[in-house]
Amino acid sequence: MALPSKEAFLYVFDRVTGQPVWPIEERPVPKGDVPGEWYSPTQPFPTKPPAYARQAITVDELIDFTPAMRAEALEAVKMYRMGPMFLPPVVSKVGGPLAALTIGTLGGGTNWPGASYDPETHTVYAQAANAGVSPLGLVEPPKGFSDIRYLAGVAGREFRVNEGPGFGSGAESPKVSDTQAKLAAILGKPAEPAAPPAAAPPAGGGGGGLNIEGLTIVKPPYGVLSAINLDRGDLVWQVPHGDTPDAVRNHPALKGVNIPKTGQQGSVGLMVTKTLVILGDPQVTTTPEHPRGAMLRAYDKGTGRQVGAVWMPAPQSGSPMTYSVDGKQYIIIAVSGGAYSGEYLAFSLPASETRTSTPAARH
Repeated sequence: MALPSKEAFLYVFDRVTGQPVWPIEERPVPKGDVPGEWYSPTQPFPTKPPAYARQAITVDELIDFTPAMRAEALEAVKMYRMGPMFLPPVVSKVGGPLAALTIGTLGGGTNWPGASYDPETHTVYAQAANAGVSPLGLVEPPKGFSDIRYLAGVAGREFRVNEGPGFGSGAESPKVSDTQAKLAAILGKPAEPAAPPAAAPPAGGGGGGLNIEGLTIVKPPYGVLSAINLDRGDLVWQVPHGDTPDAVRNHPALKGVNIPKTGQQGSVGLMVTKTLVILGDPQVTTTPEHPRGAMLRAYDKGTGRQVGAVWMPAPQSGSPMTYSVDGKQYIIIAVSGGAYSGEYLAFSLPASETRTSTPAARH
């Protein structure tokens, strides 16, 4: 049994006994200093396979497209606490630290779409988000709001409710929760929709913006696809997944700068066939090769080399599936995002083709 995780660790167990295939060691981790909190002195670290995406924000991981961007990033992180994996939250202070800089707590590593296993080659194929920076700061909420002493927030900013992912996104969902209404009543203000979960503080106000000239503070790759062998417990290959985002490719400060393919931040499921690994982009882009949209990509499962791609009008939002009808194979994928409504796309090979995919139907 192999379990991918947001920490980009693959935990591998004997499916009969439940025992780890390779040792999982309890190692010391940083302790926090939030009053009243208890911290575990250790956390479990698999000795194999190796991590297949970022696990911490360090100086070495900061953006370095240009010396100016690098300098700005080094200045920005002075307002934060950085450290290794399992770095705990901090009590946010206006003069710093505003928060602990972490990755993988919200949108890192392998998220809900999971990974895929190839029983023929004993290989796990996992897509991982690699730029999900999450600042974890705690503040005391307004008096009467909660009996919990510290809640998520940033010093120097007005306290706001952080609802869970997806709150208010349904057609009939309330835009203001009971918790938001309670806060508004305490503050004597109109109720407002909640802030996005763990939103990064902007520049100004409490200070400490984590965008560098409109770009993420970490350097590429932003998203990766990895092949992990379960006989040896090693990384067979790893490639960036997804086009370089428009914000990077069209950035005026990067004109003339040679930037290899960065991949994209985001979580998507994938599918393994006899020869291929198939998955779509988590973001839309506009490139000289295709109109605005996302690509459904096929990689050689032995080498990681991209061998084909098909345009889609929106990013992948589910996991691909495949089936055969009357000897003809189909691939179905769900797409959605932004102003584009959710939709299923069906692809197949035309009878006259054997190597190139073209859209067969759209539902």
